[in-house]
Amino acid sequence: MRIGLYGGSFNPAHPGHRHVSLTALRRLRLDRIWWMVTPGNPLKDHGELAPLEVRVETARRVASHPRILVTDFESAIGARYTRQSLRYLRLRHPAVHFVWIMGADSLASFHRWQGFRSIAAMMPIAVIDRPGFTLSAPGSRAAQALARFRVEEEAAGRLADRRPPAWTFLHGPRSTLSSTALRVRDRSSANY
Repeated sequence: MRIGLYGGSFNPAHPGHRHVSLTALRRLRLDRIWWMVTPGNPLKDHGELAPLEVRVETARRVASHPRILVTDFESAIGARYTRQSLRYLRLRHPAVHFVWIMGADSLASFHRWQGFRSIAAMMPIAVIDRPGFTLSAPGSRAAQALARFRVEEEAAGRLADRRPPAWTFLHGPRSTLSSTALRVRDRSSANY
């Protein structure tokens, strides 16, 4: 089984998240994608964070695909950082080939994540291009630190079978949607 793990606040989930997932399913030849709806990102302001149950329900409506599973297991296991969640999954499912999925915007700040090098050593990573990050993300501190482990995009279909560290950057159609922009838009409409 080859499973892509796509974590985030999903505050709110939107079709851009689905687009990333469908791209990863196809380009990485995955069997499933698990959306890991986090209780709270340590690098983000929790003041605007909708309740976990609301975010999970919205994510399930948006995902609406038989090969995308939405989960909030991080809350149940008390994980605060991505590396804790990934370690948990690897121990629970040793026969599964996991790939961590992230947008290029996340790669740009990946060096700030708790234990980013241990995440890269745990499982392969696929970075999906995002508008505004096509050129800057591959030059980011984390990308430079992991440069020698970058896999050519043409080999992405075999990424799940590679021994980490290994990562690739997938180009292609990009979604301009962002959760932050959607929250700003909703606040503006509520003020009318």
